[in-house]
Amino acid sequence: MAKPSDVPVDEPSSAPDLLLTFRDKVYTSRTLILPRSKRSLAVIKGRVEVSASDEQAISYLKANPEFEPLKE
Repeated sequence: MAKPSDVPVDEPSSAPDLLLTFRDKVYTSRTLILPRSKRSLAVIKGRVEVSASDEQAISYLKANPEFEPLKE
């Protein structure tokens, strides 16, 4: 019989990151460049999705009047 320390333990799977969706009021397709990090965000079909943990992207989108958060 295997000792408890010899039995492999499955790591708990990480929960998928929650995504927030914003509607682009001006364009249906464009690429946004975040000022500080120079990262890009893609607007597709008038929407852009960002991780709920991406504080920089969320603050950028909330501060820009061309975007509005969607409640889905």
